[in-house]
This record gives sequence, structure tokens and C-alpha cells, in this order.
Amino acid sequence: MAQDFGDWLIGMLNQRGLNQKELAVMVGVTPAAVNAWANSRSVPRYQKIAAIAEALGVAVEDAVSLRPPESSSSELEWIFQHAPEDGSRIGGNAAAYAFAANLEVLAREATQNSLDERFLQEQPVTSRFVLHELTGDHLNDFLAALRWDSIRQHLGTAADRRQKAGRVLVDGLNELERTGRLVLLRIDDYNASGLTGPEYGDGRFARVVRRTLDSGKGGAQGGSYGLGKAALWATSRFGLVLVNSTLSERQDGRQERRMAGRLELPWHVLDGEEFAGPAWFGAADHERKNAARSWWADRATAESLYLERDDSSPGTSFLVVGAYDGTGDTEELEEMQDQLTTGIARNFWASMVGGEQAGPMLRASVASWRNGVPVVRERLIDPHIHEPARSRAVKAFLDGSTASELTSREDVLQASVQLKLPARKRPRGDVAKSVQFHDAVLLITPTPEDDPRPDHIAYMRANRMVVKNKRVSDLPLGHRRFQAVLLAGLATGNSGSDALEAEQFLRTAEPPDHNDWTSTEDLTATYVRGARQCILNFKRAAEQEIRELLRGQEAESEADEGPQILRDLLVLGVPKKSRTPGVPSVHAVSGDVSEGGAWHLRVTVKLPARDEPWVLAPVARFVVRSGGSIPVDWIGTLVPEQNCELTANGNLRFSEGTSRGVFTGVTDVSSHPVVANMSCVEVDVPRAKEIVQ
Repeated sequence: MAQDFGDWLIGMLNQRGLNQKELAVMVGVTPAAVNAWANSRSVPRYQKIAAIAEALGVAVEDAVSLRPPESSSSELEWIFQHAPEDGSRIGGNAAAYAFAANLEVLAREATQNSLDERFLQEQPVTSRFVLHELTGDHLNDFLAALRWDSIRQHLGTAADRRQKAGRVLVDGLNELERTGRLVLLRIDDYNASGLTGPEYGDGRFARVVRRTLDSGKGGAQGGSYGLGKAALWATSRFGLVLVNSTLSERQDGRQERRMAGRLELPWHVLDGEEFAGPAWFGAADHERKNAARSWWADRATAESLYLERDDSSPGTSFLVVGAYDGTGDTEELEEMQDQLTTGIARNFWASMVGGEQAGPMLRASVASWRNGVPVVRERLIDPHIHEPARSRAVKAFLDGSTASELTSREDVLQASVQLKLPARKRPRGDVAKSVQFHDAVLLITPTPEDDPRPDHIAYMRANRMVVKNKRVSDLPLGHRRFQAVLLAGLATGNSGSDALEAEQFLRTAEPPDHNDWTSTEDLTATYVRGARQCILNFKRAAEQEIRELLRGQEAESEADEGPQILRDLLVLGVPKKSRTPGVPSVHAVSGDVSEGGAWHLRVTVKLPARDEPWVLAPVARFVVRSGGSIPVDWIGTLVPEQNCELTANGNLRFSEGTSRGVFTGVTDVSSHPVVANMSCVEVDVPRAKEIVQ
């Protein structure tokens, strides 16, 4: 906010592209009078302030309050970043490829960021996901408000099939032209901090809208890499996201409808001019060359961009333009809604559980619309439906109603598991902090016979997001099926120094996906040698405690029904469905033949669930009419696209716990038995003969 009228006046003259002499003529005063106002030697009377406001095209209240005016839609434009003079090029935002471009991942990352920004700690964050499909006039009106014509040429020239980002753009533009359909995904949070802070300086706004790999988080917050926000741009076919934020604290005298847009494209050339790729949507900043500022929008502009918020509670609305699921498995609104619901429920069921003394941390819902009409009404996600046993366990813990033994199907057993906290590395000459211990909370409760994934333990800390869900091995014979929860750090309800230190320690042990506690570069750089072993011992101790507790409870808890192994043998009824195949298989293959005669293939692999990564050696074969298929060679190396990476031996290692992965490859023409145009091709994915590290 401007400190005095002179500061405000100079800023407005710069934004309007006027000089002091021109304003003097418009207001009917001498240039000397305007100069005195601008240099704070005098302050105009109210009548002159009203005349100045009229000349500058702002409300009198804005001039009196020394705040920036609302920007009309006619002032908005897309401003592209020019390519650097040294000729370097970036083929897209690398942070967007840190995660799979699917809706479940987006739901996890966006919800975690909302929880990290909870404003009033005694109230839950409300997170709403709304899918909105536009066609016809609704689509045309939205594209006009978005200034689509000014970015369409940039999108077209950046759509280079030789680059991954370019192929996604080609597909998105083709889909929009072919179907005349555009899906928007709006993600709202309420009771969150909002995008506070200055336009270019350090703050939440700059970290989200202007910067990459800048988290700015600490303490007990879930995010730490600054990567989560990239999932928003990764799930847009065009790399395009708009924001509207209601701030928890005033910025420049305002709080509501701080709006901006960012477009992430690869390097491209348009009309002979090179562009770095990124572009920002807003009001041109006349004080900075080739820059767009966020703007304070009026209600009409926010509504035209489908970003008007429901109330004045602080928080942010993100609009993903051209939302899609990168796996290709979901395209219809109902399917997309189901995937979002699954992603939220699977990762945040514990955050949505409340007790008698403390309410939930999170309330989440999903809805679908089509051209302004609800397709599926807003549905609040109930954790007790998606995770009944474990939600019961967390509620019992919050209510203080856990038991010392399992005497019924509703009981929740509580135990403690010790985490050894290693010393932090200190500058030379400092004495390292003495080692501490933290008591985490382990909860165990019986689960019904129809639970598809029994005998699992879920790890979590402060905001109770599920970090990892793992099956417990080597259980006692005849044990009762169960679900377990391991609460560490502040999730234990303890806010002492050991809990805070445990939060810091476990936070550094989480990779960018926040899907495990393991060895990371941050862990190695922060803690003395042996930190990784502390993590391993902690997880092993939790599983061993479960085994011991089940042995102690086994006879009494099963006395009325007999051991589980006997009850399984005596069950009569319809045979169960066959289990998921125990080996990876090819789910889909797409591709075409290049001018050089090689098959360019994109392969989606379906993977059975297991705790270790799969390492596969994909093989391409030409199908012939008689005899077996004929293997052909790959030219160069395979290219991992999703949930996999290349090993030193040229095989593909698929991420631990993932159910699907994608890679591309090109066949070697010299190995073809026949011309590619005269053949059919198939791909097999046998396991590679190398040790999984």
C-alpha cells in the first residue's frame, strides 16, 4: 500500500502511461501543483482528489484509500517472456514432470498445499474440486474472456511433436478443435492464507505464480520442495492455470479478487521472434519492461473466467484450463470426478476424521457441471465410508477411547513406537545436539472380511496425510485381519520439542512425492551419519510391534470364532473373483510409422501391486501370419514417460507401488524382417534379469 498520496499518484501515473504535465491539463491545475503532490510537498483537497480519480479512471475511494484500482477486462493481456540472449532453450517446466499428470496426483498435491496453508487452526480447511465442461456459446465466451486469440498462435508454434510438452499441446489443440469441448477444473480452498505478499518480492503470491522450486515452507508443513503446485500446470493440456485469491491479510489496501494467470510453454518462435516459453496474464506493468502484474478484478471479470468465489473467506481458487488425465484412462466428467474423489479419500481420509474434542482438519468435496448446469451435485467425502476401520481407529485416538486389548470388532488398540532422532550436522566447532527419542503412536483395529487390502499400516505426521501405505509381512498364523495407523510428530497430539524435532526429521526423509520415509539428499545433508538407519529401524519397530500385539491378542480375540485360517476354510458362498494377474502386462500400444520406416511406439504398462519396483525389459515383435512373432531391436534407448526410469542396463524400472507406467520407443529399421508399413507390431514386457536396488 502506498505510504502517502505522492507515492500513490506516481504509481498510478506510471500504470496509466501519463506524465505530470498531461495530468495537470486533465485536472485543470498547473504542472507545479501536480509536481508538489507527486513529491509529497502538499496534498490536494477532496475535490481535486475526485478530479484526479476521474482523470485516471479510478474510483474516488481508491484515491482516498491510496489503494490500486480494480482492473477492467479491457486492461488485461498476455505477456510472454522473451528468450535469453545467450541462445539457451528450455523445453518446458521440468518441475511439471516430477509427478504423473493424472487427477489423483493433482488431488493429493493441491489438498496438501491447502492443508499447509490452514489459516484458523481451530477450523478445518474446506477444499472443493469442481469439474466444468464447456461447449458452444459457453466455451466461446470463456475463450474470449481468456484472450484465447492472443495465445493461440503461441500454442500452435510451441506444439512441436519432437518434444514431450509439444506432443501434449498438439493433442490438446486437436481435441479442442475436434470436439468443441473444454474441461475446466476449479480447486477452491477456504480458511487458507491466500496468495499474500508483494508482486515480485518474497511471499506466497510470488512463490506460487512467479517462481519454480521455491517452497518457502518449514516446520510441520507437508510440502518442502516447491513442486506440488507444478501438478496444476501438468494436468492442463495447455499448461495454463488461472488464480483468484482472497487474502488473509491486506495487500496494497485490498483483500478480495487478486487474480493472475500463468501459461507454461516450451521455447518457441513466432513471427521470427524467440520466446522462452512462460507467459503471464494480467495488467501490463509500465514500471517493468515486458511484465504483467496480478490485478484486482471486479465481479464481472471473475465470473466470466469462472473464478468468482462463494464468500469472503480467505483462500485461493485455481482454474486448470483444459484439465485432463495424462494416463488416458478417464475422459468423461463422471470418471474424472471418481478419480479426484479417490485421490482425496486415499491420501487424506485421516485429515477428514474429527473427534469429540477436536474437529477435522479438512472437509473436501467434488462436483461436476456442464455449461452452468450441475451434472453430479457436490458430494462431501466421508472418510468413514472410504476407510471405515482406520477412520474408526483415528477417531478413537482423538476421543481418548482406545483399548488395551482387542475384545470386539470395534476396539482400537494403542501402543507406542520409539523413533531415535539423530543429531543434526553443525558448523565446524559447534557441539552437535544430543540424540533424542520420540514416541510415535501405533493404532490397530480389526477390519471386516470383505476388506480388499487388509493387514496394512499407514504412516503419517502433522496434517495426517498418508505418507505410505504398506502391507505388514510375517504375521502370526491365524491372526485376525486388521488395519494399522502410525502417527508420528505432531500427529501424536504432542507439541513438545521431541515431536517438533520428529517433524523436521521425517520431513527431510520424504522424497518429492511425499510417499515414504527414506534416505534423501536433504536427510544426508542435514543429519549426521546413521540417519537413514534410524528411519529403517523405526519402520521395522512399528511392524514388529504389530506382530507382538497380534500374538498377545490372538487367542482371546478369536476364542468365539476360532482362528482366521480355519474360518477361511469353512466359508461357503460364491467363489471369489480371480486375483489380479501377478505379472506386468501391456495395457495399450499406440504409434505410427515414420518416414524412415521405423515404428514409433507409445506403450502403457499395467502393473500388479507390490511394495518393490518392477524392472522390465520391453521387447517389440513383428507379427507374421505363420510361426511365432519375430523380435526386432530398439534404436537407441527407451524413453520413460510416466512412473518409470531407465536403468544402467537399458531396462525400465517402474516406481514402487504404481499401477501403471508409460514409455516410448523407436524400432531399429535394420532389424525389421519386413517393411514396417506391411507389418503389425506387438510389445511384450518380460521381467529383466537385474537386481532391484
